[in-house]
Amino acid sequence: RIKAEKLCVKAVPTSYQAFMLAVENGIPITTLEENPTLDLTIDGADQIDENLNLIKGMGGALTREKIVAAASKTLIIIADERKKAKILGENGQKVPIEVLPFAAPFVIRKLSELGGKSKIREGTGKVGPVVTDNGNFIIDVDFGLIENPDALDAKLKRIPGIVETGLFVNMADIIYLGKPNSVKKLEKSKL
Repeated sequence: RIKAEKLCVKAVPTSYQAFMLAVENGIPITTLEENPTLDLTIDGADQIDENLNLIKGMGGALTREKIVAAASKTLIIIADERKKAKILGENGQKVPIEVLPFAAPFVIRKLSELGGKSKIREGTGKVGPVVTDNGNFIIDVDFGLIENPDALDAKLKRIPGIVETGLFVNMADIIYLGKPNSVKKLEKSKL
C-alpha cells in the first residue's frame, strides 16, 4: 500500500525482527538521530488499564519501544479486548523489566523488597536468559494488582541496574480494542 498509494512513511524499528519485517515489506527505515520527533507510533500492549496505562515488553523490546513512544506525538495501541483490565497486574500479568546482566542478582533482591516475585526470562530456543537487542536481561515481575503504576514505575527506576520498565504510564493517546464483531476506540482526551 505504501508503494501503490505513494505514502510518505518511514519506520523506526524497535527490534531486529521489526527491522527485518520493514525491509522485507519495502518500508523505508529511519532513526531517531535523523528524525528525533516522530508523528505516530502504532504498537500493541500486553495489558491496558482503565486509565490507558499499559504493561508492554513481553516481546523483549520494551526499552526501545518506550523511547520511540516518547519521541512520538501520538501513540496508538491496537490490542485484543482481552488485554483490557480494571487494574494493571490482574490475572497474574507480570511487568517486564530490562536490567544490566551484572546487576540482575541485586535488582532481584530489591524487587523482592518491593513485594515483587521475580524470574529472569529464559530463552525458548537456547539455554540461558533472554538477551535483549541492547545486550541486557529481562526480569518478569509479578507485583500483584498495581494500584498506582506511576509510583511503582518511579520506585523501580530508582533501583541501580534497571534500564527500563514495561510500565507505560500516561503514554497512550488512542487505544483500539478488537472485539469479535467490532472495534472499541478509547481516547486519553475523553477519560
